[in-house]
Amino acid sequence: MAKQKKHWSFFRAGGVDQVVLATGDDIGALAELDQKLWVAIACPTKGTEIEEKTLDFVDTDHDGRIRPPEILEAIEWSKKVFSSLDVLLEKGDSLAFGAFNGATPEGKAALVSAKRILAESGKKEAKEITLDDVNGMVTVMAATRFNGDGIIPAGSAGDDVVEKAIEDIVGASGSVVDRSGKPGVDKKIVDGFFEQAAALVAWDGGRSEAGVEALGEATGEATSALVDVEAKIDDYFARCRLAAFDSRGAAALNPQESELATIAAKSLVATDEGVAKLPLARIEGGKALPLEAGVNPAWAPKIARFAKLVVTPLLGAKSSLTEADWSTLVSKLAAHRGWLGKRPAGDAGKLSIDRLKELVAPEIKTEIDSLIAQDAALEADYAQIVAVEKAIRYRREFARLLRNFVTFADFYGGVGASFQAGTLFLDARGCELTVYVNDPAKHAALAGLSGAYLAYCDITRPGGSKKQIVAAFTAGDTDALMVGRNGVFYDRKGVDWDATITSIIENPISIRQAFWSPYKRLVRTIEEMVAKRAAEKEKASQARIDAQAAATANADSTAPAPAPAAPVPEKKMDVGTVAAIGVAVAGVATFVTAILGSFLGLGRWMPIGVLAILLLISGPSMLIAWLKLRKRNLGPILDANAWAVNSRAKVNVPFGRRLTRLATLPEGSTRKLDDPYAEKQTPWKLYFFLLVLVTLGVVWVLGKADPYLPESVKSSNVLHGGSAPVPAPSTSASASAK
Repeated sequence: MAKQKKHWSFFRAGGVDQVVLATGDDIGALAELDQKLWVAIACPTKGTEIEEKTLDFVDTDHDGRIRPPEILEAIEWSKKVFSSLDVLLEKGDSLAFGAFNGATPEGKAALVSAKRILAESGKKEAKEITLDDVNGMVTVMAATRFNGDGIIPAGSAGDDVVEKAIEDIVGASGSVVDRSGKPGVDKKIVDGFFEQAAALVAWDGGRSEAGVEALGEATGEATSALVDVEAKIDDYFARCRLAAFDSRGAAALNPQESELATIAAKSLVATDEGVAKLPLARIEGGKALPLEAGVNPAWAPKIARFAKLVVTPLLGAKSSLTEADWSTLVSKLAAHRGWLGKRPAGDAGKLSIDRLKELVAPEIKTEIDSLIAQDAALEADYAQIVAVEKAIRYRREFARLLRNFVTFADFYGGVGASFQAGTLFLDARGCELTVYVNDPAKHAALAGLSGAYLAYCDITRPGGSKKQIVAAFTAGDTDALMVGRNGVFYDRKGVDWDATITSIIENPISIRQAFWSPYKRLVRTIEEMVAKRAAEKEKASQARIDAQAAATANADSTAPAPAPAAPVPEKKMDVGTVAAIGVAVAGVATFVTAILGSFLGLGRWMPIGVLAILLLISGPSMLIAWLKLRKRNLGPILDANAWAVNSRAKVNVPFGRRLTRLATLPEGSTRKLDDPYAEKQTPWKLYFFLLVLVTLGVVWVLGKADPYLPESVKSSNVLHGGSAPVPAPSTSASASAK
């Protein structure tokens, strides 16, 4: 019969359907769940609140990240070791013997190893094992001579000759770290070293071939002296041959006067680079190379060494060297140079040939190989101890990993997700959505897409420890948040850190904040303009004071006083300017009157007008805030930290209020509202009301509001008895009428 498919349960959080992992069967069937329904599909092994060593057990390819195949592999391993996966959901740090699966080889071996650990720890009667028991056994085993890692430190040799050999191998070819923490050698290092050593010893035997040791033990130093000057001597004889071919070339092949002038203009030493580039000696056709007088000063020491170590032993004492002599010397040392070119490469060459001849004795390598084999034979025992540690760690933390990987149950359940670093207290708020970051600038490039208001902070401890975090402010306002503000950060262990904001990514926090933001921006703009204007005035005033002070201080100076500046004629107000100002004022008055008239004409719909004006001002920012808050999600914040969040883990406004706790008085508290140090309130509301009242009165007196008012309250009726005042006719007009 076909196996019945698993029926899953889901819960809704963050706008995402997330699977419920309530039983061991749910965990065991996780391979059947479509990975598109997993909230995350990758997470780092570092920077979370789950112990890194536990995550290293899950991270089988050791690349520093965990992916779904590794999660599923850990589940399959757990099925073989545990009798039921329900144990992964139980709280506690110990693992009872009954939890092991005695029906599988893996479970049986882990149980035997657990009993052995407790027996050797003096707890033979215990029925459950803890991580401390395992760590104690690991520490003891690591300190023993053989601990199952196939690595032998020098101190574990048990023989002075072998111990010194291991020290020499480590010094030449490097080392690997033993479980005890000491440097040692493994089979790969030992085999590589002895292969190189044997090749070097065999190569050294080539010294006995004919011509290789033309000068005996001095041949090597003589060859080095020849190689040092070979290129320069070849250059000299090539120039001389060219000068012999055409005597006109001698002048061009020797240093030019301009070259010598350039060199002479500097402070010279014999080893000056410009001097060294000149020919070895003066160039003439067919001329021998002088070995004493006439040699380029920069090369004189090397030529003298060459003459002493090569020329004199092979040709006898000479004051000059012909080209034929030079060819003879090169040929006599050619065999030694060819032999040197065949020297095998390898780190073993750091040791002397005599020491290598001692080390290649067969008994030394045989003894080291035997020690490595004895140590490696205990690998299975250590592996079983590690398997017990792995089982305890999975029992303690694997379900937590699933709640922060397959689902974000811990995050939305309010118990603290593994990626939450702690709580930042700043500006009367506690921000619980905080994440460690390694590179804030790089992190911000992606995290800004989350739509959250983010503050990057440096956190420090008195001892000098320093880290970086990013905190999401998801409730309150942004008025007092700025770079440089200080707070206190508590990590998940309760350790307090000093926190300082270093950069901010601004995004809306709430609709309420967005409503007031245009008015706050207007106030800030006015404040900045006033401050700028005041600063300019203060600067000008200070300049006048400084000038006056300087004039007063120099009043009794013997120097003639400067002629007084011509008086600046006082500017007079132009008639056209006055007229323009009048027109502008009249236009503004007309505009204000029209606005007030329209507003008063609304009658009982006047509140709707007020609301329309407010929406006209605040509506755009509120709309933008609403759109951004709908998209605010956790994904980019974690993705910037090497996670791969597979869905939109939304942080809406209600959930945001829980992630950022605002300061509130405890329940049942009492308050005294009379603050003895409170500043006197300026009655600006009264002033504003009086200004509006006066403006409306002027508009009413002028009759501008009459079209919008009832007959009984129109100014023409109240002030003029129902008719507007008629101007008295002039005398001339009366006479003409008669």
